[in-house]
Amino acid sequence: MESLRELYRIGRGPSSSHTMGPSHAAALFRTEYPQADGFQVTLYGSLAKTGRGHLTDVAVAEALEPLPTRILFDAETGGLPHPNTMDLEAFQGGERLGFWRVCSVGGGKVTIEGRPSANPPQVYPLDSFSSIKGYCREKDMFLWQYVEECEGPGIWDYLSEVWEAMKEAVYRGIRKEGELAGGLGVQRKAMYLNRQRHMDESKETRENRKVCAYAFAVSEENAGGGTIVTAPTCGACGVLPAVLVYKQEQMGFSDKDMRKGLAAAGVIGNVIKTNASISGAECGCQAEIGSACSMAAAALAEIYHMDLDQIEYAAEVAMEHHLGLTCDPIGGLVQIPCIERNAVAAMRAINALSLANFLTYTRKISFDVVVKTMYETGRDLFSKYRETSEGGLAKMYRP
Repeated sequence: MESLRELYRIGRGPSSSHTMGPSHAAALFRTEYPQADGFQVTLYGSLAKTGRGHLTDVAVAEALEPLPTRILFDAETGGLPHPNTMDLEAFQGGERLGFWRVCSVGGGKVTIEGRPSANPPQVYPLDSFSSIKGYCREKDMFLWQYVEECEGPGIWDYLSEVWEAMKEAVYRGIRKEGELAGGLGVQRKAMYLNRQRHMDESKETRENRKVCAYAFAVSEENAGGGTIVTAPTCGACGVLPAVLVYKQEQMGFSDKDMRKGLAAAGVIGNVIKTNASISGAECGCQAEIGSACSMAAAALAEIYHMDLDQIEYAAEVAMEHHLGLTCDPIGGLVQIPCIERNAVAAMRAINALSLANFLTYTRKISFDVVVKTMYETGRDLFSKYRETSEGGLAKMYRP
């Protein structure tokens, strides 16, 4: 499996697969052909169908500035290697200098056809949770220790940056109000949730309100093009920060504890990314928000010092009950239903932690099995429900 640096990426929203990935690919392509005097980019599949709402064209054009770039949207061509496929062409004096076919596979990662060297190195020798759990038991180590063994101690400096970026996104988001761009008239709600209190608010109600406020905060920052961390994607970036920031405030966990939680969550995210998908265009929203919920549940279990079986059960429960979740963003924008889904998933991660505390040793389903199930379910989903904005809420709701 790849480094957690490939999973947790700090960057601008609103979409890791539709904004960050294409922008990164375009920037790489430009360095490959410095003599070019113009470019043409063709977006296919989901990139073509929801690219305008996700600002794909804007991100690509900015990466290729100041040279002129012609961007084409081709939603009809089939037989693509991935739903998020794009062609990049460089020109000089009207003659084509070079061509890349790129797939944006989720979480900001891209693959370039015919260029295996572009793939990051594999730093984790094991790629299933069962094998990782077995190794950790044999060595009597925690998940965060396994991460350090594979990545080296330098990973903690990077996870410190990730944690700071997550906290900043929460605290920026709860201080902002107003309407998000895009034409849906969606108002930011994080500030309202964070400040409004019921006159006889219970401890449970406060937890619900605060966690949801923090999830809304990060998701609204993402929708507004702010800086967030893919966890594992932009569209699901609010879940993990929401539960960790809230638990740090509530329980007084240290930043070191939070980094350990991020490491455990990263292992879960990496297992999903390696054996299934974190792309909504490939497997629906279960691959994004379901994965984020699993990561958050595992992080919580780690910081509460639960054992490996409990961490696995928390992550499995979180994913299992997102199976079949469609990706149907209205207008191709990462707003409805994406923002609310982050809040619901954050609360579900806390519920999964509670179930793991009580019921772990009665379980029947392993995490690896539910990951395989998610992937098969996602591949079976009708294409309209995989980030095309052609079905579900995107079809039924017309602003």
